[in-house]
Amino acid sequence: MLQLDHIVVSAETLEEGREYVEGGLGVPVRPGGKHVLFGTHNMLLGLDNGIYLEIIAIDPDAPDPGRARMFDLGRFDGAPRLTNWVCRSDALETDMARAFGPDLAPLALQRGDLSWRMGMPGDGTLPFANLFPAMIDWGQGPMAADRLAPSGCRLKELVIGHPDSAGFSVALQGLLSEGRVRIEPSEVPEMTAILETPNGEVALR
Repeated sequence: MLQLDHIVVSAETLEEGREYVEGGLGVPVRPGGKHVLFGTHNMLLGLDNGIYLEIIAIDPDAPDPGRARMFDLGRFDGAPRLTNWVCRSDALETDMARAFGPDLAPLALQRGDLSWRMGMPGDGTLPFANLFPAMIDWGQGPMAADRLAPSGCRLKELVIGHPDSAGFSVALQGLLSEGRVRIEPSEVPEMTAILETPNGEVALR
């Protein structure tokens, strides 16, 4: 079964993303690193229960990767916002085939001494208006969450709204058992993370 690994805030610049998250949650984020394969970089925030929040943006100093960027970042614009969620898989090829169709291979990624395999369609977009979870396999090595100090923030609930909420729920059946994730009907696709912070409950969108 898939297990929640992290939630993702996308931004046009990493500084804009940092200001959005720190301003909303009232806690500092920490530097992450670069994803050479995609020409992106990130910052991170440790959450309780072994998960974390990632802020990601295109690295202006990196060359064009010549491929679609993960989380469809190549077409991202506007204000920083919560865009994606990523789940750990211990059967990545099987879970990818079930969720995204056959003949998709995981991508091998590295950031510093961390290495993992990532599962998502090759064009960087995910089903259900990009709100379906991407997948990750940390293998035998450490996970990013293991390196992050507690921030005092805890994910209470991840609420995903979609016009086809019934179809979305069916697509997750047998893949995910996660009490913190709720799929609900919505006129437009949207995602909200409800977090408990040192300053009270915050809705991050």
